[in-house]
Amino acid sequence: MDLIDTLKDKALKGKGIRESEALELFIEGSSAPWRICAAAFEIRERFKGKEIILCSITNAKSGKCSEDCSFCAQSRRHNASAPVYPLKPAKQMIAEAEQAGKNGAEFFGIVTSGKSVRSKKEWSEILKAVGQIRDAGIHPCASLGLLDADRARDLKAAGLFRYHHNLETARSYYRNICTTHDYEENVATISAAKDAGLSVCSGALFGMGENITHRIELAADLHRLSVDSVPINLLHPIKGTPLSHMPLLPPMEILMTIAVYRFLLPDRDIKLCGGKEKSLRQLLPLGIIAGANSLMTGNYLTTTGRDSRLDHEMIIDLDLVPTRPLDICKCGQD
Repeated sequence: MDLIDTLKDKALKGKGIRESEALELFIEGSSAPWRICAAAFEIRERFKGKEIILCSITNAKSGKCSEDCSFCAQSRRHNASAPVYPLKPAKQMIAEAEQAGKNGAEFFGIVTSGKSVRSKKEWSEILKAVGQIRDAGIHPCASLGLLDADRARDLKAAGLFRYHHNLETARSYYRNICTTHDYEENVATISAAKDAGLSVCSGALFGMGENITHRIELAADLHRLSVDSVPINLLHPIKGTPLSHMPLLPPMEILMTIAVYRFLLPDRDIKLCGGKEKSLRQLLPLGIIAGANSLMTGNYLTTTGRDSRLDHEMIIDLDLVPTRPLDICKCGQD
């Protein structure tokens, strides 16, 4: 057996491969990318079957963020033209979640700008929205910045299913991306959410100047933290941010990275998120072939995505199955 088959068999046993093996796989796979993707597809089918999960988000509070994350249009330290508005009322968040459900989303995330949510009034609206989104039959998720144990327990009690908090990049590369809070604060937030009994979604933003060793290092941390869902975002360079000059990653490099992540995290949800349409272009369906089993559908925080009907069509054309039926009559309507 050659390296690809050997590591595939190891991943099929559910434990994943080592960092050194992942790097070797990426290097060797450069001359056989479709074999790597085919192997990753087989691993995904072993653990995830034919189902593809869709999720949606709302930019519930936008702009004026105190942090200096170099990719983000919402930082007040940058000169991007992101919208600025206060927290949406619970009624609006609930309505958006219900529409997302009609558009086929099984999960709906409330996302707020800022290092954390401090206002009692804002917490009250968020907790109210979480409970009613759950009652509407949609898994409520939240991405509210840094989180302590008490707030994590409050979210769990309100009915939150999953907390989302990206590590973004490797510990060894993190200071190149953010200096206003530490990597360990992000890890502590994930631990607080897990300790409260919440499912955890945490992943990456690729294309910020990191290399494959950084990506593999990040995957190893996500494995150690036992996160449930790993979103893969691809940098969409935005004018006015420090990373506005960065070129898009080549599509084949993205596919290879997704595939190696499937080897490293064989039984986790791997979700294609922001920037997937812009970076993968015509190769977007191959992101699923390369190992992803989940998609963010609809719009993102400050950039547009695509119509959910197209995502459903793509899934069905791949002979796969969306986990939540699409309401054809209502998809995309207000």
